[in-house]
Amino acid sequence: MNSVLVVGADRGIAKAICLQLHERGDRVTAACLAPAGDFGAARIDTIGGVDVTSSAAVARMADALRARQGRFDWILHVAGVLGLDELGRIDFDDMRRQFEINTLGPLRVIEACLPFLAAGSKVGIVTSRVGSLGDNTSGGMYAYRVSKAGANMVALNLHHDLGKRGIAVVALHPGMVATDLTKDYPGNYKYIQPEEAARGLIARMDELHASTSGQFRHANGERLPW
Repeated sequence: MNSVLVVGADRGIAKAICLQLHERGDRVTAACLAPAGDFGAARIDTIGGVDVTSSAAVARMADALRARQGRFDWILHVAGVLGLDELGRIDFDDMRRQFEINTLGPLRVIEACLPFLAAGSKVGIVTSRVGSLGDNTSGGMYAYRVSKAGANMVALNLHHDLGKRGIAVVALHPGMVATDLTKDYPGNYKYIQPEEAARGLIARMDELHASTSGQFRHANGERLPW
């Protein structure tokens, strides 16, 4: 049984991750933006009001975690936002908002949670292949691409720093998932459901260890270019 913190667990992929981990017997703590998470009949420990753009809110989450228990086997940071733009119509205020959530959010959370990690712990940051420099063949989506490229760098940097403590880190792409986040995404894609994405992400975390730390992985197991 793993003790797992999932951040951004209000809905979509992260909520599905919480439910699947709970069902298999892991001890799950769900950090939600809303005051309280809604997991139906599943009795999942929830911390509400976790705004990853707010250092004060993240500090309150850390205080709540400190009162619960002392260590997590996994931390999965899923909280993110997607905003669409194109050259000539870039909203720089919205770009800053996406950067705060997608890039600084995971760094702020993992830094605050360092006391709860120990040798053998694992950190997964759900980002997007849209942030891959090597995979960018179409341009556009400036705010989202830049913020997710930043998140990828956060994950790689954490790998180098946390690896010295025996903590493995991976950047994760969930695939094209049918959620509120992607409902206005341009193009025609074969979308998967959050439950399928969650299964893939959990499998990648299960197999993560020191020798595979510092990689960028698709939920289906494919290794992605930075």
